[in-house]
Amino acid sequence: MLFYAVKGGKEGEVRGVDMARKIVVTSGKGGVGKTTIAVHLAAQLAQKGQRVILCDADFGLNNVDVATGVENLITYDLVDVIEGRCRAKQALIRHPNYPTLYVLTSSKATAERYVSPQAVKVVLDGLSPQFDFILIDCPAGIDDGFHRAVATADEAIVVTTPCLSALRDGDKVITALKSYRLSGLFLVVNMARGDLQLSGESLSPQEIEELLRVPLLGVLPDSGILRKGELSQIHTSFKMMANYLIYGRKKLYDPAKKYRGFLGNLRRVLKARL
Repeated sequence: MLFYAVKGGKEGEVRGVDMARKIVVTSGKGGVGKTTIAVHLAAQLAQKGQRVILCDADFGLNNVDVATGVENLITYDLVDVIEGRCRAKQALIRHPNYPTLYVLTSSKATAERYVSPQAVKVVLDGLSPQFDFILIDCPAGIDDGFHRAVATADEAIVVTTPCLSALRDGDKVITALKSYRLSGLFLVVNMARGDLQLSGESLSPQEIEELLRVPLLGVLPDSGILRKGELSQIHTSFKMMANYLIYGRKKLYDPAKKYRGFLGNLRRVLKARL
């Protein structure tokens, strides 16, 4: 049974529901950190004791297994479940470092093989009562793979960066998502540069939130932390995002904080000269 806070409640003030929250993680374009964010957020939720499935619904690039480090543990995948070669539980890979995190891969599926949204939904709905969260990694863009992934979810997280092309594509994805009956729609801004925000060279996460008209779930700095690919090095922002999803406590990482004040201005000047 999933437990989460009543709106406005404190950590520990929880109520139960019967099904996992199925959240698709998507983006308008590739290269904005969508899969990496899905992986790290899933790990942080699991670290907080939530029972989590991370489902790879990107049948074209399918690299969640590599991103989580379980590529050598695969016996069955999502297509094996759909085509009746195994039960859904047999395809779940328990992460060796996070006992309540399970990965459902699509690594054996070929791009040519058709997988219907209804088939994926049946699998995830069947697993849902035994878990708290199901995060669904979605292909970038708004092609058929996007619609297949979104059709299985109840909520969505859109990942973007302050780059103009990413914002334009993110807006198109948000428009497409609003045609579905989702109970929640969130925004994560990745690669945020606090120094550029203060100099007026980049939009702030709050300005992006206002522009795209979607509430912020989290903000990640352009620090290179995520590019290391280590689940053990989880940024503070993921803890904030997990607390928001579990307890309803919204707190956002401020990438501009260290560039404010006298020392902050000095850091900003020195960084601009590099």
